[in-house]
Amino acid sequence: MKQVDKISISELKKMADKMFGNLVKAVVDIEKKFLIVDAEMHADEEKFLLENGSDQENLWGINLYPEKFGSDDFVEFDSMINLRPSQQNRSRGVEDKKIREKIIEIVNLKVDPSTSLRMTGKK
Repeated sequence: MKQVDKISISELKKMADKMFGNLVKAVVDIEKKFLIVDAEMHADEEKFLLENGSDQENLWGINLYPEKFGSDDFVEFDSMINLRPSQQNRSRGVEDKKIREKIIEIVNLKVDPSTSLRMTGKK
């Protein structure tokens, strides 16, 4: 598990290869603008952030598909930690468009800083 300031697509590909083959699980703290990657479960990354001062309401699980970098399919909003009826999020996705936009903004800041591509992500 790793908190990243910047990470390259080649690093993400290596993580994907050793774990799931095509994806890297990640959790984003939309308030503190943290990105945690490289764990077997979103819940492990979530736990790490909670133990280090993050608030539950700001944590969202995503999957990154390094081979799809530059397309809308690079970021997938799908995680069990996203099920939050108390925040009106009743699915494993991220239903609030503004939260999805914040997540994409943070991913764009953290992943492959040499590019100016802006992904929209898929639900």
